[in-house]
Amino acid sequence: MFRTVIGAIALVLWISAAPAVAAENVETAIITKDQASLRAAPRASARQQAVLWQGEMVEVRGERMDYLQVYDYRRERGGFVHASLVRRVKLTAEDAPELLSIVRFLRDTPGAEALGIGYAVAYVQAAPAESLQGEAGTEILDALGGFADRLARRASSGSARSRAGESVLSVHLDVATRYGINFTSHERDGHMQICYDGDAFRRVLALRSGPAQRARATLALTRYECIDPDLGPLQRGRLDEWRADVLDGVDASALPAYLRNRLLMRRASVWSSLAYQRARRGEAADAAATRALTALAGIDKSELTEEDVMAYNDAAMRVSASRWAAAPPPAGNKGKRAYIVTEAGGPGETCIVLLDDKHDATSPLVRRCTYGIVWASSATLNREGNALALAVQPMDAWREIWVFRKQAGGWTVRVLPPATTMPGIGYAEFAGWVPGGTQMLVAREARGEGKYQRNFEVMRLDTLAVARQASDPTILGAFQRWQDPSWKEQTLSLR
Repeated sequence: MFRTVIGAIALVLWISAAPAVAAENVETAIITKDQASLRAAPRASARQQAVLWQGEMVEVRGERMDYLQVYDYRRERGGFVHASLVRRVKLTAEDAPELLSIVRFLRDTPGAEALGIGYAVAYVQAAPAESLQGEAGTEILDALGGFADRLARRASSGSARSRAGESVLSVHLDVATRYGINFTSHERDGHMQICYDGDAFRRVLALRSGPAQRARATLALTRYECIDPDLGPLQRGRLDEWRADVLDGVDASALPAYLRNRLLMRRASVWSSLAYQRARRGEAADAAATRALTALAGIDKSELTEEDVMAYNDAAMRVSASRWAAAPPPAGNKGKRAYIVTEAGGPGETCIVLLDDKHDATSPLVRRCTYGIVWASSATLNREGNALALAVQPMDAWREIWVFRKQAGGWTVRVLPPATTMPGIGYAEFAGWVPGGTQMLVAREARGEGKYQRNFEVMRLDTLAVARQASDPTILGAFQRWQDPSWKEQTLSLR
């Protein structure tokens, strides 16, 4: 029964094309080199019938000198392949352990993904049913998913800088697809993102798999890059709820430190997105934001690998964007000084209304509406009473500062984004007021259009131009003297 299930993942087309030949009596060869020539005769000068690629399987029908006579069922063509370009295998139970050993070797060999998929499929065909139902079956699914996911990452990374390299990647994807491995694609940030659909990983989670296997499967299934950017809010919300459930199903305490960090970073990112989505639906979001903060706090930074530093920064920015959801609701602040209230606007809109003791909702100092989430708890007025800063989150990983400022003609509103790039991941947050009513302190961190930056800035209130900035706040005297104590206590920018 298990063989039938796993056969949906690893369908060997060349066997099904020759039903008259029993699989156990067929001698098979796996192509081990790219661009292997299938020739009409056992000579290098013979006419080329086709080009074969690593991971492809052919049936061996004879041997002539240093060539194998083979038949390719997919192309419905026979010919000769040089013996140095293939490895002969037998799909019998006795040979299954050797095939598994080769899969174990190839799973850590970059560039050998298509070959690894071919060997994984060969093992599935050779192994007895009882092996596939046990630890070996889970291991082969884990490896098969790893090969497919790594191949998709290579195809999306842009690492193939030449047309020849891109052509090889395309053919490797085609080889994997012929074995029943499915990929999805969509455009993200101006390039094509290719992702494995994760079928093998879902089967790993459904079996008695170990903590590390479950963690690898879960991380592959919950990658942010593989979320369709065209999903609507309801579909995205349901997907993130599922992602959170899958991540919570892995025992982080049983993992090695580096893998536990990766799991916690993903949990922090997903729960921060859920905080935004729940707030957007008018639901309580404090529990989700608290889960995100707790997960981020559990990361052991001394165990971060070099390749995980970027992911850690991204997770911290996502959590920062939604962290105000964990703050208590604002206390009543009516009085002579300016304060804000929020009210419903058009469908999906929230309107921010600035009031004081002389201006009520019928004649506000200023009124501005947004489709973003208004974190009213973040509102802070400077000592002079001529400027107010407010956190507004228009997207789940992007938080802005709205600066209300009193001028001669009345109050105005200006928006300070995390960066001048197209919205990606980032936040801008108020860090303190500089006495005099002309400057404020700001922390900004963002990644977008391939750039990452984190700055601490002294900013002019009249133009929102940066007067001074540094990557370390201890370099700026104004931060040493005037940073807000609550900001220093709660911010993630000082991590």
